[in-house]
Amino acid sequence: MQNIEQAIRERAYHLWIESDCEDGNADTHWLAAQREVLSASLGEIGRVAGSEPAKSPKPKAKRSQKKRRAA
Repeated sequence: MQNIEQAIRERAYHLWIESDCEDGNADTHWLAAQREVLSASLGEIGRVAGSEPAKSPKPKAKRSQKKRRAA
């Protein structure tokens, strides 16, 4: 968890630098950084978990139902 928070902190800092160090937008930078970092993290998890394409089940062939006679 500490690594994610550190990544968010660093990204927010870079966003602040990109905005010419303008004061008063710390929350905006933090939330934008949080969204970027978490989206990237979730994307990596999805790629790892779904590395193999899901196979769709084959439809089963319908069996003809034969009527049995009573003996």
